[in-house]
Amino acid sequence: MIGPDRVLARRSILALGAVAALAACAPGSDLSVSPTPAAPTGGTPSGGAGASGSPTTSDAATPVPSVQPHASTGGPAVEVAHGPRASSSVALTFHGAGEPRLAQKILDAAHLGGAAITVLAVGTWLQSYPQMGRQILAAGHELGNHTWHHRPMRQMDEASAYAEIVGGQQEIARFTTSPTWFRPSGTPHATPHILAAAGRAGYATSLAFDVDPRDYADPGPALVVSRVLADVRAGSIISLHLGHAGTVEALPKILAGLASRGLGAVTISALLTGVSP
Repeated sequence: MIGPDRVLARRSILALGAVAALAACAPGSDLSVSPTPAAPTGGTPSGGAGASGSPTTSDAATPVPSVQPHASTGGPAVEVAHGPRASSSVALTFHGAGEPRLAQKILDAAHLGGAAITVLAVGTWLQSYPQMGRQILAAGHELGNHTWHHRPMRQMDEASAYAEIVGGQQEIARFTTSPTWFRPSGTPHATPHILAAAGRAGYATSLAFDVDPRDYADPGPALVVSRVLADVRAGSIISLHLGHAGTVEALPKILAGLASRGLGAVTISALLTGVSP
């Protein structure tokens, strides 16, 4: 398990601009901290906007909440892509959007499979379906921030990224006062602008993932299952999506496959013990 001193050391390195030093895990380190990537200039990344099942919401219909000052972490957030490889657990993370009935089926399947999950919710989705936020928490799962609108963040400047992050943060605060996790939208990796904005919003960590079955593209439940089980390792963070029937059908088989390997499905907080959101 990575102690706070190593997490702090990584933040210090990042703040000094030594990006190359974060290109790989430090020797003996269990947590994957990704390098600060250059902002992509084209293409739709894995989990990109339009593919995640997130609602399309106009600014006129649901304006971004007013941005208020938040406590700073003292520097940019640090991207984490997986947990300790010596763990006997993995984290199932779900991008929170889509039809509530499908989201409820995911919660039901998780309950039957003995899994705890982290739902990184889109703010406008929670605003439209507040009962889902309450149900996620009441079931013992974790609720996190996947921005306000779920727009592609990879080309945003810091001010725009900050508004999206804080908009989602303020919506999550209606449901829980506990520290919550943040994942950027529309990009598998945070850009320097996103990391800086997340740090300014009070986040120490930006969540990435190391297993992506691309379920948002609806490839069919069999492919979702096979892709997850082909790539998963101890400590993996798996990216999945609410709002997709194929994911609902795939989840029990994913949980059974994990159990056959001695891996339990836990929340991000349980997997990344000692790491600050």
